Amino acid sequence: MKRIALLFLFSSWLVPRASAQESEHVHLGVFGDYIRLHPTDTNMAGVGVRLGVMAYHTVKLEGEMTYDFSQAFTEGFRNNGTGAILTTRSDLRLLHGEFGPKFAIGHSAFRPFIVLKGGFMNFRVSRAPATLRTFFTSTSQLRNSDLNAVFYPGGGVEGHFGPLGLRLDLGDEIYFNHGANNNLRVTFGPYMRF
Repeated sequence: MKRIALLFLFSSWLVPRASAQESEHVHLGVFGDYIRLHPTDTNMAGVGVRLGVMAYHTVKLEGEMTYDFSQAFTEGFRNNGTGAILTTRSDLRLLHGEFGPKFAIGHSAFRPFIVLKGGFMNFRVSRAPATLRTFFTSTSQLRNSDLNAVFYPGGGVEGHFGPLGLRLDLGDEIYFNHGANNNLRVTFGPYMRF
């Protein structure tokens, strides 16, 4: 009797996994990233990549990494009644990565979701050009630099047609450096379902 109960328990555990196999179980996407750093009122923009793996039929475990390029800023000043505008590079760059669950709300092709992720944010000042080589240099030097812990609660909406989809996220990327620093973050981009 114990063996039959154990077999029943094991087979009932596999039923949700079997239904999950019928739908997509991996999402791979790229996205554009906008983050508004609150302490300095700096707008940063960059690109990122995201990978999500099915953990349960409404839960995906996601990991993502984003590289935000250096931004230019303008300054104006008056000299004897004339005004001049100066544009200069800030040389500030961000590298941030996060991992955590995404909870889907609904089962249609167009559905909202909630995310809770944790990770890191690395502020870096560099005069090097913003290239793919600079990104790989930044990631290889993470252990030698200062990292800030990140908590990212957010949400959004995604929709798909067949294996292709679009996703919009909106959240508060909170990094911890001498207290919590709240920052608006928006991402948007395509993804593929496997």
